Amino acid sequence: MWLDLQIFGFRGLWSPYYMIFIVGLGIAYYLITVTFRDKFTNEDTPPSNAQYVYFYVGLLLLYIVKGSPVDLVSHIMFTSHMVQMALYYLVFPILMIKGIPAWIWRKVFSLPVLRNMLYVLTKPLIALLLFNGLFSIYHIPSIFDFAKANELAHTVITTGILITAFLMWWPVFTPLKEMDKMSPLLKIGYIFANGVLITPACGLIIFSTHSLYTTYSDTGGWMQALALCVPSNVLSGLSLSGPEMFSPIPIVEDQQLGGILMKITQEVVYGIVLARVFYGWFGKESHKVDPMPTES
Repeated sequence: MWLDLQIFGFRGLWSPYYMIFIVGLGIAYYLITVTFRDKFTNEDTPPSNAQYVYFYVGLLLLYIVKGSPVDLVSHIMFTSHMVQMALYYLVFPILMIKGIPAWIWRKVFSLPVLRNMLYVLTKPLIALLLFNGLFSIYHIPSIFDFAKANELAHTVITTGILITAFLMWWPVFTPLKEMDKMSPLLKIGYIFANGVLITPACGLIIFSTHSLYTTYSDTGGWMQALALCVPSNVLSGLSLSGPEMFSPIPIVEDQQLGGILMKITQEVVYGIVLARVFYGWFGKESHKVDPMPTES
């Protein structure tokens, strides 16, 4: 399959302009948080080693899912699309929230235009419903096919869902102590609720016995989706019959496997977060236990 993908060219496979954008973000992060930090804040310390790791691993993940051949394959196989969505919406926001220093987030939440809006949208119930609702709506076949056929719609919709993914994770990972109002027990319930709310969308995909999306079953729709990441001059010079040219499995099985992998990835991510919250809570509680009295 890899050799077959070479026909889409270097730009289609590796998105060099997106790579430049990612590198620019990495440089900007260092300049703002280290070189010119005193121009933005009174904080004396640069990001911790852990914050550097979170942020730059997050940028690497962003390039992998949106700039590498993974993005191209996501327009060919639904399985790749769902893995891409899981990493993009469930893992990337966590890395960014934990990697960006608290003083930057505090400035964002202090912006006059955004302040009131963000404080409302990051309320757990609202954030929960927004992310899971938009994610599920996006995977309604008519909306999904429309987004894949229109570059502007695709950009607006996927970026909107990404913003709600940040909002959804904020109550759990917020670095701002004044906003960390959920108890560990509520955070555990919140994560469980996320897992439940995303299940119907995955279930619809997993148990469907026919192809839901013309993007992966109709040659015309598929070609429109490929145009999102392959230059038009390259695409016009190719003779393509459909995604089955590159996919090793039939369309319906690919669709079902995509739903399964999305659900599994979601369960793994939520499971790790649950374990982190629980053991953090357990550790704090254990330190509160009174020591055994000693005999005099």
